[in-house]
Amino acid sequence: MPTKPKDETAGIEPNEKAQSQMVEMLRKVMLATIGAAVLAQEEIETLINRLIERGEIAEKDGKKLMHEMMDKRRSRTEKVEDEINKNIMDVLERMNIPTRTDIDSLSQKINGLSKKIDDLKKT
Repeated sequence: MPTKPKDETAGIEPNEKAQSQMVEMLRKVMLATIGAAVLAQEEIETLINRLIERGEIAEKDGKKLMHEMMDKRRSRTEKVEDEINKNIMDVLERMNIPTRTDIDSLSQKINGLSKKIDDLKKT
């Protein structure tokens, strides 16, 4: 008798399920972005190499053009990454999800309170 595939999110609360789906979606978007950037770089290199082979531009100019294009792509990528990070933080804030800093801060406070309780027990 065939068995149904397990639903990996069956025991997860709705908020956690939404978070998990959001993280997976963001992962896919990041992978697609990286793939597109790699393809674009390969296409630029191919185009410049063709221009050099045809003699339409000098090899020195081709290398210079390649460096300029790479610098522009790098700066655009950094801007996109910053924007994505900002958007992720906005989404997490709207979902009222604590950040790593929030959790670390609470952990330090709990440790401090635990030490005070231990000291009070001793006296």
